[in-house]
Amino acid sequence: MLVGNWMSKELVTVTPDTSMMRASKVMKDKNVRGLSVVDKNGFLLGIVTDRDIKEASPSKATTLDVHELYYLLSEIKVQDIMSSNLITIKAHESVEKAAVLMLDNKIGGLPVVDDEGKLVGVITQSDVFKVLISITGVLHGGFQFSIELPDEQGTLGALVALLNKHNARIMSILTAYEPEGAASRQVFIRVQDMDKALQTAMMEELNSKYKVLFTLREDISHSL
Repeated sequence: MLVGNWMSKELVTVTPDTSMMRASKVMKDKNVRGLSVVDKNGFLLGIVTDRDIKEASPSKATTLDVHELYYLLSEIKVQDIMSSNLITIKAHESVEKAAVLMLDNKIGGLPVVDDEGKLVGVITQSDVFKVLISITGVLHGGFQFSIELPDEQGTLGALVALLNKHNARIMSILTAYEPEGAASRQVFIRVQDMDKALQTAMMEELNSKYKVLFTLREDISHSL
């Protein structure tokens, strides 16, 4: 899963000489919490967030009158408060890497740049959630079950063969290797709805050969 296939290409940006007041209005109008700061050629220079603006704004206890306050806010430029210590990602890198970077650095999104440093997109936590929804197939119904599978060569193939024998149509298969070095792994499988008798027979055989951790059927109505 490549970042370039999931990132937003509708960029909301400001230039370094944009006033802090203007940047705040852009965030409010576009309903975003941060803006990429680019030069006239589109090269990424920094990031300014709503937190940066709040920290740079005068205290409510200020003795400045409204005209002085307005002048001060109009004079503070984005380049004065932006962060230039950037964490970025490339369009040809994986969504998984983007998720790790966001989690490790406690941030909600990443600028996507090309090899020259030009801004080409943005990927956010919401985009990662969309990837999860897409690869699991949850919006298409079916039912999910989890199995504890020995971490040995060929075990997943044998499991898939069993499902094929029961004419199960697999929608997604996900596995987890946690904790590292464990002798088994959890496998999460979603299959399309099937005849109840066939499903019962399949689950009985699965229970006889594997440790079934759970079964789950959900009706999720959602539109991306």
